[in-house]
Amino acid sequence: MSEKSSKVGVGKNSVSFLGMGIMGAAMAFNLLKAGHVLKVWNRSQSRPVLQELAAAGAVVESDLSACLKGAAVVFTCLGDENDVLDRLTGEADSVLSCLAAAQGRAIVVDFSTIGPATARLIAAKLEAGGLSFLDAPVTGGDVGAKNATLTIMVGGREDDFNQVLPLLQSMGKNIRYCGAAGAGQALKLCNQVLCAVNMISVCEAFTLAGDLELDPALVVDVLQTGAGGSWALANLGKRILQDDLKPAFSLRNMLKDLRLVFDSLEKESDICAAHLPGTALSASLFKQVADESVEAPDSYGTQAMIRAYKSHF
Repeated sequence: MSEKSSKVGVGKNSVSFLGMGIMGAAMAFNLLKAGHVLKVWNRSQSRPVLQELAAAGAVVESDLSACLKGAAVVFTCLGDENDVLDRLTGEADSVLSCLAAAQGRAIVVDFSTIGPATARLIAAKLEAGGLSFLDAPVTGGDVGAKNATLTIMVGGREDDFNQVLPLLQSMGKNIRYCGAAGAGQALKLCNQVLCAVNMISVCEAFTLAGDLELDPALVVDVLQTGAGGSWALANLGKRILQDDLKPAFSLRNMLKDLRLVFDSLEKESDICAAHLPGTALSASLFKQVADESVEAPDSYGTQAMIRAYKSHF
């Protein structure tokens, strides 16, 4: 690996970003605001945000290899673990197939939630191809992505982390190196457990307020700064009051992440879902809403759990 062992400097002209969904596009805009010249790619070229990114100064590429050409750092914000694995390490039309023969050791940073086992598998495959990998899942929702206040949890080599840290600081506020490959993913799954169980408490507080004939707005306005306050109450509680169930983080993605929680328990320690009863309950409530909804699960955010309470409790 001698010819690929040296790092490519992270300059303002060497950053590519794959995946321009709600989160990825907002993060890309913040890189542009910080002065970085950025190339972006999205599987669907019909998204209006691509035109907005082009107007903001991004180079929008329809061809993946063109987007990756010359990249020292590649950011990705994609779908589930299979999507990420295929796009990063597939035999054709992947980051690995496009960059394995390139000079220099590019750093690939994935912001998706894919679980620790998949992160370690991707790291090994990219390492074998002369590339570096950091798993860097994020939390903070669409608000954090737009305002560059995301929490970013990073696993991988610490020297790779230090090299891309200035770029990460353009997109997040609380950025933490967590350990070896997969460590960022492990912490993100802990975060998803907190988010899922917190949503139960928000929905139950609103339900109790209704039962006691109390204005539910008081639950948000007064209690968000008290001992029972949470990000979910302050941000998603307001959306529930407005009957706004559009996704800041989609129901489909939360169900995927909770599946990863339970899959990881079995893979890492052979522990069943009963070890996390609160998480299992939240997963069942999210699934109930998804199963009973006419619209697709990605049409709703996690605050749509309130529907389960309104229809069955």
